[in-house]
Formats: sequence, structure tokens, C-alpha cells
Amino acid sequence: MTLRIGVLGASRIAESAIVGPAEELGHRLVAVAARDPRRAAAFAEKYGVERVLGGYDEVIADPDVDVVYNPLANALHALWNLAAVAAGKPVLSEKPYARNESEAREVAEASALAGVPVIEAFHYLYHPVTRRLLELIGAGDLGELREVTVSMEMPAPTDDDPRWSYELAGGALMDLGCYGLHFIRRVAALTGAEPVITAARAVERSPGVDADATVELAVGDARAVSVNSMTADDYRFGITVVGSRGRAFAHDFIRPNLDDRVTITTDTGTTVERLGTRSSYSYQLEAFAAHVQHGAPLPVDGADAVANMALVDAAYRAAGLPPR
Repeated sequence: MTLRIGVLGASRIAESAIVGPAEELGHRLVAVAARDPRRAAAFAEKYGVERVLGGYDEVIADPDVDVVYNPLANALHALWNLAAVAAGKPVLSEKPYARNESEAREVAEASALAGVPVIEAFHYLYHPVTRRLLELIGAGDLGELREVTVSMEMPAPTDDDPRWSYELAGGALMDLGCYGLHFIRRVAALTGAEPVITAARAVERSPGVDADATVELAVGDARAVSVNSMTADDYRFGITVVGSRGRAFAHDFIRPNLDDRVTITTDTGTTVERLGTRSSYSYQLEAFAAHVQHGAPLPVDGADAVANMALVDAAYRAAGLPPR
């Protein structure tokens, strides 16, 4: 069954995150609105969106819209996720789910009460690259867990980018660290441990807005590190897992369409597994559609989103910065 998707905003991520996957899977982009009507019109023309509407509220209210894709600035996620829930429209919401734990809880509770899913778009979790890493850990193939490092580095966004705005809930931990902390929580769940922050440090670009942030955690007897930078010289999105009998490295878990390698080293040698360059966003939209249409289970839910935002908030406090 074809989903009719309404898009809030004309964001840069939409091409990869929703336009391409919708085309691949046969879903329709039926409506879009943006703060600047000219941007919305250009977006619609470029990507074949059927109609340009006058505001986000019109997209949500449109009877031809089945589901809503929300890639707005972080500070607007909760507001419009709640509006979509009130209209009975399931939401695929870009991460992070909200500005902070309190907002996340409000959205999750409204979603549960109404029976309208709001799904946080942790696309990496659906790809075979990430699933393979978690399989190696869960099966004990690397031995007893010793260390997990999630590195998220990218060149600086332009000065007017909302990721540099405290009011719009920007910052490296919000944009990048939410991934690292999310993966570490997944690893912790496999080991039966709760992740505990042991140290955090951040470099501010402006008051309260982190350009770089590192969070160290204990996961049982293992150490975990989330390294995040929005001032790097290039894009580097890797995960390293070290166990007592070996290690595994995902070369680009955020963009496996560009590099789908997982390198596994044990006493018997090194193997390189290639797990497919189909976009993680395509896997995600496929799973989201199956959930909306048939009730198929998903690996994330409202409780997961609240727990992740709680850890992001705690990381900010540990680094001496205020949550968003």
C-alpha cells in the first residue's frame, strides 16, 4: 500500500532521508510547506512533491496526508510532533525526538494515549552494518566486552545553520552525540548493564552551544566513549567495538551506502564483511511503513526516545552545559 507523505520544511536532509526512499519504495510525497514559500515551491519542483501548502499546520490537516515527516530544527520537533498526533497522523521525526527529556516524555505520552506512533528517525539502526555489530556483541563473538567508541565528526556547518543556535536546540551532542549515546545504550541492553556517564567535556562555539563534545561512560566493566565534532576536516562516522577475543570496526555506520564495510579481527585473522550499500533511510522508511500499515514491530519507540533524551541531557550537565 502506498503511503501519502506530508513533509514539514524544505531541509537538506530530506533528499536522502525521505525523497529517495519514497521513490524507491513507491510512496508519494503529496504535500510540503516551509517558512519560506519560495523554498517550498523549489523543493516541490525539484523532488516532485504534488502540492505546496501555506504552513505546517495545513500539511498536517490535509486529508490526503497519511503520515508526516518532520525534519525541522530540533526545537520544533516536539511542537509539530504533538500537532500531528492530535490530528491522528503518524510521524517519522528526525532525531533528536525533542529538545530535552521533558518534551520527549510529553510527546511519547501523547503518542501512546492517542495510539498514534511518533518514531525517532535513527536510520542507522535498520541497516545490516549496525545489526551485524550488535549481533557480534550479543553472540559473544568478540568475547567479553571491553570498549566501545562511537566517532561522529563532520566539517563545520555554515554560520547561519540552526545547529549553531541554542534557541533552536543546536549543538554537537544534539546533532551527533544522540547517535553515539543511542548505540551505546543498545550495547548496554545486550550486556544487561545500564550506561553510566563517568566524564564529559565540551568546547563551546557560543554560550551553551557545543561545537565538540566527548562523553565517557561505564557499561558494566566496559568503557564506552561518544566522540562528537562539528569542526572536523572531514566526515568520519565509525564505531569500534573491542572485546577480550577480538574487535570489530564499522567504517561508516551513518552512510553505509558509501562504505558498507565491517572489519572483524580475532585470533584467527582479519575479515572484511560488506553488508550492502542500500541506504539506511530506505530500510527505515520500509520498516516505518510496515509498522503504520500492518503493525510490524520497530526497534524504537517512545520509551526509547525518552531514555535517549535523558542521557543527552545528563551528558550536557556532566560537561557543564545546560540541556536544551
